[in-house]
Amino acid sequence: MARGKLPSTRRQNSGSNGKAHNASDQPAKGMSAESRQMVRLWLHMLAGLVFAMVIVGGATRMTGSGLSITEWRPLMGAFPPLNEQDWWKEFMKYQSIPQYQILNYDISLEEFKTLYWWEWGHRQLGRFVGVVFGLGFLFLVIRRHLRGMHIVYAALLGCLGGTQAFVGWIMVASGLKPGMTAVEPIRLMAHLVLAACIFALLLIYAIKLKPRVERIRPGFVWAGWGLLLGMMLQIAFGALVAGNHAGLIYNTWPLMGEHFLPDSLFYPLRAIGMEALFDDVTLVQFNHRFWAYVLLALTLWHAWAVSRAHKGTSANRRANALVWMLSAQAGIGIATLVMVAPMWLALIHQGFAILVLAMFAVHAAAGQMERAEPAPAPAGKRKRS
Repeated sequence: MARGKLPSTRRQNSGSNGKAHNASDQPAKGMSAESRQMVRLWLHMLAGLVFAMVIVGGATRMTGSGLSITEWRPLMGAFPPLNEQDWWKEFMKYQSIPQYQILNYDISLEEFKTLYWWEWGHRQLGRFVGVVFGLGFLFLVIRRHLRGMHIVYAALLGCLGGTQAFVGWIMVASGLKPGMTAVEPIRLMAHLVLAACIFALLLIYAIKLKPRVERIRPGFVWAGWGLLLGMMLQIAFGALVAGNHAGLIYNTWPLMGEHFLPDSLFYPLRAIGMEALFDDVTLVQFNHRFWAYVLLALTLWHAWAVSRAHKGTSANRRANALVWMLSAQAGIGIATLVMVAPMWLALIHQGFAILVLAMFAVHAAAGQMERAEPAPAPAGKRKRS
């Protein structure tokens, strides 16, 4: 045997540079490059429309327009009032609900039309999302770009979209009850969180269809998914702040009034129990503030750890981007609070939260776990038959 270096028996992996030796175990096995490109284009288009839905939905809520249409007509509701008589019919329906009788009893028909168009536009955009999904799904299946389990995955996303429309109506219906002038915060939270989940899943699916060769340590991959869930929780807290109008109090930072922990913070929990987590304005705002600090700290630690283990990789760049984006979102949130939530800034805060969520989703989905390759047998040792 010729002299030379003995084969290494050490574990072969991506090490600190995060590079893998091959691109095996891709989730789009059996799907051509053209099919992956077509499906990813469709998914990104849907994600963009969902983002627009969140922005329009936020504006609809902030203008107080969400209860202006008092019926749920998925098909016939696509046609707005076409003449003055139809407008008066819709206005009379609105006059029968508590929001008009308590808050808007003095608005004119023209003012009602403004409210109506916001809500109608939000629902119409939702219908358009459904059309884009349905036509795209049929096209991709017929042209065999979607096959096997990918048809199931896409169909499940469609079911979530249909569920979201139903949850939206359940939310609106809660504001039509006697004595209610707005929707219930917990239902608003469910509606926004489900929209955020659909948005994130669309991006995750699109990312998983893109071949990747870089691999990182499994702990960092799991941490990425954990941070994504943490961001989703922060969006839920934000929805409760919005639903309770909790951004209109304690308009100071970093203290809430004169204290970090307001004197009345835990009293509602003792008085009414867990319901206070969803309905008490002080507790709701504190939760949103506190979890922002926790999430930012965890993201900073994650970025630092990834930079030490996989410096210079795309995972390192994504983790750093998360820190910058989350810090910017915290700054926007503080400005929104201190300025007592002007509509334009509150919309920026909500919209940028979805963009931050997108970055968390991309970071989590793009992470591929490094795997140990089997060590070669020692020289001169033969495998027994």
